[in-house]
Amino acid sequence: MPRYLLAIHQPDGPPPEDLGEVMRELEALNDEMKAAGAWVFAAGLQPPSASTVVKAAGGEVLATDGPYTEAKEFIGGFTVIEAADLDAALDWARKLAAVLAPLPIEVRPFAGA
Repeated sequence: MPRYLLAIHQPDGPPPEDLGEVMRELEALNDEMKAAGAWVFAAGLQPPSASTVVKAAGGEVLATDGPYTEAKEFIGGFTVIEAADLDAALDWARKLAAVLAPLPIEVRPFAGA
């Protein structure tokens, strides 16, 4: 079955202080995905300031503090799902977007899927 990345984009800056209700709704949606056999993996990410960029150039491999690109939004978390097709993946993305409103969800199929 094809796999899809549901990437959660969030604005740069501190997250809202009280995420309790959102996290409960997100956990319920993850449970729904698991029960349907769609859920593969999900995780939240540290902010871009916590990243390290590794790049090969001129025969050397250099590591520098991130982020790789400066942006007003970044991927704050993601869910990997299995879905029969893009329409089914979009159905899950709609549910995720409803829980995380107003954050946009980017849906991308894995290569070869």
